[in-house]
Amino acid sequence: MDLILLGPPGAGKGTQAKMMADRWEIPQVSTGDILRAAVKEGRPLGLEAKSFMDRGELVPDRVVIGIIGERLEEKDAAGGFILDGFPRTIPQAEALQEILAGLGRKISCVLSIEVEEEKLVVRLTGRRICRNCGQSYHLVFNPPARDGICGRCGGDLYQRDDDKEETIRQRLTVYREQTQPLVGFYESKNLLKRIDGSDSKEKIFSGIVEVVESDCRG
Repeated sequence: MDLILLGPPGAGKGTQAKMMADRWEIPQVSTGDILRAAVKEGRPLGLEAKSFMDRGELVPDRVVIGIIGERLEEKDAAGGFILDGFPRTIPQAEALQEILAGLGRKISCVLSIEVEEEKLVVRLTGRRICRNCGQSYHLVFNPPARDGICGRCGGDLYQRDDDKEETIRQRLTVYREQTQPLVGFYESKNLLKRIDGSDSKEKIFSGIVEVVESDCRG
């Protein structure tokens, strides 16, 4: 099974991808992870990617697509994969089609984890981190026993800049503009499966398993 996992920030893609990888024994292919691996291993495309990253620039599609292509040719992906974080745009999706065609493969299903934006904002803005020991809390889902105080070490809790509402809404806007069009792109190819991402991670995973095992094993 060759699967793509789509969803906005806060939808839980990483968590679900790991659970999927464990169940079906196929690798979770995360763009960030394979970029870091390519850099660490000193591969030519990895070194090229590093040159952009060192300048604080986005790694161009040409390099990202090349690294993805190399990863999908590795032995552990022969029986399938879960793409997490790629493609992000329609040009990337079209390039992925070409890569897979060259390998004699095609996408089995695209799973779109869908959550209302306001629920995502609550999820993402509620995180608090201890300044002292780094323990993570959530004001709704895992609150500290005492407001603003870490239960582990007594340190002060703070909200990271990345978790502030203005930043979160900007990330969601970028997702809507750049990545949301992929939903229509894959729907037009009859590959899209919508997953309700508003429940617990266990119930979301149950929904994924039901869809994949009934509709995606072509």
